[in-house]
Amino acid sequence: MPIDPPNSALPRMKARPEESGRPGEFELIARIFAPLARNAPGAFDLTDDVALLTPPPGHEIVLKTDSLIEGVHFRRDDPASTVGRKALRRALSDLAAKGAEPAGYLLALALPRWPDMAWLEEFARGLALDQEEFKLSLVGGETNATPGPVTLTITALGFVRNGALIRRKGAKPGDAVFVTGKIGDAGAGLAVLEQSQHTRQTNLSSPRNYKFLIARYRLPAPRLGFGRSLAGLASASIDVSDGLLADLEHIADVSGVRIEVEANAIPLSAGLRELWGDGPEVRLRAATAGDDYEIAFTAPSAAGAMIRRTARQTGTEVTLIGRAVSGRGAAFLDGSGVEIPVKRRGYTHF
Repeated sequence: MPIDPPNSALPRMKARPEESGRPGEFELIARIFAPLARNAPGAFDLTDDVALLTPPPGHEIVLKTDSLIEGVHFRRDDPASTVGRKALRRALSDLAAKGAEPAGYLLALALPRWPDMAWLEEFARGLALDQEEFKLSLVGGETNATPGPVTLTITALGFVRNGALIRRKGAKPGDAVFVTGKIGDAGAGLAVLEQSQHTRQTNLSSPRNYKFLIARYRLPAPRLGFGRSLAGLASASIDVSDGLLADLEHIADVSGVRIEVEANAIPLSAGLRELWGDGPEVRLRAATAGDDYEIAFTAPSAAGAMIRRTARQTGTEVTLIGRAVSGRGAAFLDGSGVEIPVKRRGYTHF
């Protein structure tokens, strides 16, 4: 769930390296970022202008670009290691929803004066952890100075078998609608951070739930293993970034169907219920909060048993939350099947 950008009136001037406590551009690349490209032969140790990527036989290249902006998608006091990892994981979540295997990523980084070398080193350590976990490497990018906020742009590169890409378009009347994981935790985590900042108190009595919700906001978990298994099972798929209802409406619009989501079926964590409670209003808040980075997808009803088996094999929680029917748009239904009015379906940038 993006946060409101801070008010600022920074001077429109290029930050000089000596003013920020950082080395020059090429030394910065060599010291901080080249080690992240060491295991990618096509990256040429970041000493060239381009990278070289060759897909395996019978595969196509999948590309996804995602930006993370200070004051919009992360807070300045977030740990630098989680900032880099969140930026990468957001893009990987899109690959997961398409059934793709990650192969590498490009990083464009625009820095104001305040991030020093200690911040950048921690940022790179976070990326290194995720590179090891998700088996990919940095293959190139760009660094710039900016008078504005820190801006990170990740372009994730992946491979998918020819013709196996799972698109938003493809849902049909009669399909079941599923979502992985829990919904609303990231929005709840942001609420906890903002509440703590202003009052130094929260509605949480459990330290475990406090840490859990903040971690869910700062560090999403892309469902890559499960996403790859959806090829041939899912009729349409999308990662939940702007909000569950908003993103399911994208599937509905391009597929030409109506998606009906049952409020009582929305999966909520114990931490979220302690913070916000339960009931239709809470479930609507969770379904419109955004930043979940789970996979919402449709599939023929007959595929339900295979989906549950795949979920067990990949250790992924999957919940049946609704259905696709004839019509248009996405609807949120109460326990009696009556549509609940929704003023705001999710986050919009404009």
